[in-house]
Amino acid sequence: MRISKRFTLAASAAVIALFASSAAMAEGEKIVIATEGAYPPFNNLESDGTLTGFDVDIAKALCEEMKADCTFVTQDWDGMIPALIAKKFDAIFASMSITDERKEKVDFSKKYYNTPPAIVVPKDSDIKDASAESLAGKTLGAQGSTTHANYAEAHMKDAELKLYPTADEYKLDIANGRIDAAIDDVVILSEWLKTEDGACCKLLGTLPVDPVINGNGVGAAVRKGDPLADKFTAAIAAIRANGKYQEINAKYFPFDVYGE
Repeated sequence: MRISKRFTLAASAAVIALFASSAAMAEGEKIVIATEGAYPPFNNLESDGTLTGFDVDIAKALCEEMKADCTFVTQDWDGMIPALIAKKFDAIFASMSITDERKEKVDFSKKYYNTPPAIVVPKDSDIKDASAESLAGKTLGAQGSTTHANYAEAHMKDAELKLYPTADEYKLDIANGRIDAAIDDVVILSEWLKTEDGACCKLLGTLPVDPVINGNGVGAAVRKGDPLADKFTAAIAAIRANGKYQEINAKYFPFDVYGE
């Protein structure tokens, strides 16, 4: 059977188109990213429905570096990992610390920032410092299911720990005198103190990092075995090298949050 030249060329064109289409699909990988939307300046859901913050901007830069087609959704913090495992989205960019406990359930990229925990108190507080001794007998607020809550449980056992679904709720309680102190990331607290709502309080000091509890910085979480972890890690290194990371960092902070 003879095959015409026209047929051969058409077949060749089809094969080329198929490979081009496959390459485009690989290059434009679709990724759904979740964040909390309630943890400014790292992530926040604005009144117009847009997501802003350092986590969000870093995720967008990584998607651009990877030439991936990324969309963003919000997810309550407590259900973040279960929803990832249930395949409601593909990755988490929500200031989630890389800890051994979480690594039993999900995989992480390398860190994209690393800052220490800290304590805030009302400006008229009689608490002298951020030590466990000074906080003994005091009511200490923290967002539940966080490394900061775990830190307080482990190192401030004589304080009464009160847990909240979101950071906004403990901030409201300390501003209204219902708790004596609060623990969170130093950047979160420092930025809040600059606002009108945070005028009530002062930073008492940072806390020594506990590697077991605080982990090795904040990373992108993905399902176990997902190659996205390595792709995000490579992209983080790339935006650190090409200056994009520093550009985003400067938008939010006067110092390098990448840490040691």
